[in-house]
Amino acid sequence: MDRSDTAADTSFADLLDQYTARAWALARRILGDDRLAEDVVQEAFLAYWRNPAAYDGTRGPFGSWFLALVHHKAVDAVRREESQRRRVDAAAQLAGQDTVRDVAETVADRITDLRVRSALEALPPLQREALVLAYWGGYTQREIAQRTGAPLGTVKTRMFTGMRRLHEGLHPVGAPSVVAPRVAGG
Repeated sequence: MDRSDTAADTSFADLLDQYTARAWALARRILGDDRLAEDVVQEAFLAYWRNPAAYDGTRGPFGSWFLALVHHKAVDAVRREESQRRRVDAAAQLAGQDTVRDVAETVADRITDLRVRSALEALPPLQREALVLAYWGGYTQREIAQRTGAPLGTVKTRMFTGMRRLHEGLHPVGAPSVVAPRVAGG
């Protein structure tokens, strides 16, 4: 095991220096919000600070474990934000003060929804099922594997291939496309 992967031999300040940029990039990619990404990375470091025994060096390198922790905290933050948004929307409807959206924004959302639905419909059923369970059902890959009875590796492959096909369906060859950069070590 490389010394850089053993958290016990590294000071907390060194861990901050070594993993903050990658952790923030991962959280930012999941959340799409700089402030929330910073909060998630801080929560992850704080969780490790409070309970360093949570990292088990026999199960893999610290970097992988820590980025997985950041990923889980970012997904939790997405779920919290979505839940809060739903509560605010429900409260506004109850109060008769439904938020008025710009017509162009509403139309753009519906067009995007239609394009995503069409691209999803074009996927093979098993790939579509894995993506729908993950992104709309909120299930982890392990939970999807348990739920569908498929091996975890198969679920990961279905999701990877499905996301690639979904991307190709939404961004045909020749159309401009923006792809998020990969996070090193993640």
